[in-house]
Amino acid sequence: MTINSTSSSRPLSVARTFSFKNRTEMVSVLGPHDSSLALIEQQFPGVSLRPKDLDIVVTGPSETVATTVRLLGELRILANSGSIISQEVVTRMLKMLAVEMAAPAEALSQNILSSRGKSIRPKTINQKTYVDAIDDATVVFGIGPAGTGKTYLAMAKAVQALQAKEVNRIILTRPAVEAGERLGFLPGSLNDKIDPYLRPLYDALHDMMNPEAIPRLMESGTIEVAPLAYMRGRTLNDAFIILDEAQNTTVEQMKMFLTRLGFGSKMVITGDVTQIDLPNGQASGLKQVREILKNVEDIHFSILESVDVVRHSLVSDIVTAYDQWDEDKTAMERKRNRKVKRATIEAAAEKLLERSGVDTSKGEK
Repeated sequence: MTINSTSSSRPLSVARTFSFKNRTEMVSVLGPHDSSLALIEQQFPGVSLRPKDLDIVVTGPSETVATTVRLLGELRILANSGSIISQEVVTRMLKMLAVEMAAPAEALSQNILSSRGKSIRPKTINQKTYVDAIDDATVVFGIGPAGTGKTYLAMAKAVQALQAKEVNRIILTRPAVEAGERLGFLPGSLNDKIDPYLRPLYDALHDMMNPEAIPRLMESGTIEVAPLAYMRGRTLNDAFIILDEAQNTTVEQMKMFLTRLGFGSKMVITGDVTQIDLPNGQASGLKQVREILKNVEDIHFSILESVDVVRHSLVSDIVTAYDQWDEDKTAMERKRNRKVKRATIEAAAEKLLERSGVDTSKGEK
């Protein structure tokens, strides 16, 4: 390591060398045309990364250089575990290091399930916390916007539990329609009516299991996909139960679902409290339940945010923009209400003074 002296007003500049074991490892981390290096330099403007043989010479402010070297080490661990180092992976790793996560590569390389050549694993800190909570708690709530992996990761954990014989069956449910599960007006048979609402759950299953095995498992009852109304009156033992789109349950429906829990079972409830479609201003069971169950042991609430969106990067920006719009709208409404309230009070006070015979006019002195 070489250390260059600088003036006291500038951070200490250092140079450190990071070495790879072989060319394959180096290419896996650096990406096509050294795209990873370009992204790191973009994130850390004061840092320079120069490849030389199997080394990367990192130069810049000492603290930033240390972070960069650690980042390269974590990316190497991730690459050696079989992960593809994309720009999205580098960005996620940078966010994890920014909050001083101890072993981000370990979090991102934790395989939940491997199916049809595809590995399913958490991709953000909050997703890792969510997955760990599913392992540790009996009832877990995954609350967050679209694209944060709430349902997908829960489904992967359910399939994993079934394959490990930790449970005997998987039960997947969601409110059949937004307006209180009223199916009668829809055309076709009952299966035709509920299929559009359950289709996302089928799609996730097909990603995680042999499609040819799914009909057989459903026919035997090992996997059940049904609307929430079908859960009433049942006790669900030895099962991994997932309630999706839970923001569209009423308070009564949420209580009904939670009390279906039987021995040897695990429940995961997922939803997005910003997309409630209940009619007539009905309260969402998902919004209420956090306050109701906050002191109950063995229940965990995992909150996922726009930074946890793992779809197209634009989805995260869209979610953030909507959140900001909601905050600005709420602030404007509060400001408007304060003005109306102040004007009402002033008008009432003026009338009271007039009734008391006090002259409220502003005459010239």
